Amino acid sequence: MSNNDNPFVSPSKGVLNTDKMISDIAEFVDEEPASFYRLVIGTDSQEKRINGKSEVDYVTAIVIHRRGKGARYFWRKEKKNGVKPQLRDKIYTETLMSLDVAQEIVPGLRRAITPAKYDLEIHIDVGPLGPTREMIREVVGMVSGNGFTAKTKPDSWGASSVADKHT
Repeated sequence: MSNNDNPFVSPSKGVLNTDKMISDIAEFVDEEPASFYRLVIGTDSQEKRINGKSEVDYVTAIVIHRRGKGARYFWRKEKKNGVKPQLRDKIYTETLMSLDVAQEIVPGLRRAITPAKYDLEIHIDVGPLGPTREMIREVVGMVSGNGFTAKTKPDSWGASSVADKHT
């Protein structure tokens, strides 16, 4: 099930639809099948004001990390116009976007990479310091309730570094 309306971008391969991205991830894993991998999905956002109107860029990053031996990543951006979101809404939207991408790609990854040689983590841009600390239990519960492992700051580099690079 491809989401060709909103493709992913690979820094090395350019614009890819979901199926091509899954194939690229599978090829990367097949290069060193004895290695173990970490598949990371994280979303970050940045609000901008354009002509007095709020626009928020949400970037979701997918990283396939070969432990101790490098990684590849892919990202896609979605713009949402309207009212400036409150912090709580922004964090919920980021988390839900990561979960949506996980549900979009996991079935294809399970078919392409057997047996599964990766741990899947959803990285959430919240941490014990700062204004998001009160939301940690809520968003971690959302991710865990969907059957995925959640990582928060300082371990949520998929959202706070990789996705942030493209917002």
